[in-house]
Amino acid sequence: MEPKFEHLGELYRRMLTIRKFEEKTARMYAEGEIPGFVHLYVGEEAVAVGVCAALAQGDSITSTHRGHGHLIAKGGRLDLMMAELCGKRAGYCKGKGGSMHIADLDLGILGANGIVGGGLGIAIGAAYSARLRGTRQVSVAFFGDGASNEGLFHEALNMSSAWRLPVVFVCENNQFGVSTRIDRVTRESDLSKRALAYGLPAAVVDGNDVEAVERAGREAVARAREGLGPTLLVAKTFRHRGHFEGEVVSYWAEEELARWKANDPVARLSARLRREASFPDEVLLGWETEIDQRIREAVEFARRSPPPEPGEALEGLFSEERVRP
Repeated sequence: MEPKFEHLGELYRRMLTIRKFEEKTARMYAEGEIPGFVHLYVGEEAVAVGVCAALAQGDSITSTHRGHGHLIAKGGRLDLMMAELCGKRAGYCKGKGGSMHIADLDLGILGANGIVGGGLGIAIGAAYSARLRGTRQVSVAFFGDGASNEGLFHEALNMSSAWRLPVVFVCENNQFGVSTRIDRVTRESDLSKRALAYGLPAAVVDGNDVEAVERAGREAVARAREGLGPTLLVAKTFRHRGHFEGEVVSYWAEEELARWKANDPVARLSARLRREASFPDEVLLGWETEIDQRIREAVEFARRSPPPEPGEALEGLFSEERVRP
């Protein structure tokens, strides 16, 4: 088989893992096993997988409240993620962060963030650190279209452009900031044009085409790694579920959702693998079975883990190397 299709097959497996993880999360949340709020990435899988495929292990990302897909695409462990979602001690953040605050510094996951646009400043901080240390590392900030109207978005683009920082800004334009359509709050809905004011290149990509996202991501990452500065990528996509689980969606028509589902990134790549690479159904079904088993094991791991003790509430707030008075 051509290396190209072997690679696309691996991207498909990552996307399918995200989809199945999120679908299981939705069921567990509905059954009361996951506390708090969860915001799912269903429908947007190609963006995280395509961009993270362009990154090296030492590169870093900042994520959003809708961040499970970013974490899995960057190499996050399903068992530690599920334990964290369930508020268990074995989770990435010892059960005290939950869905919106998972971090793994060893993987370059600098934290999912419930603050809209909150990861933008962290990403340029990581990029500045890489510049000072001369490591050629690149950081990526994932954020939604709603964050493009935050002041920090403009500050981050301006500072990173002025200092030519090795950072890539990835706007996941799923058409809505919570329940508000982007063209209701912005006269110019082509968000890539905002890069012009700060002198950095921008590209608009089909966020449901993982190969197109990866191509754009590799170009932007290479540019950043060579010291040429930041890039803004705007990936057009659509979430298949409400802003948060349990929301009654009244702000889009069923026909609009059906049109986007007809361009589902996971189903689209599956069909392409069958059509162009002649992947047999048994191979694709085998991958599904393997992923289902991994998710079952992650759920069982989470269920076996105890919750954190009250006395552990303040543990992990400070670095062990902090200077004590």
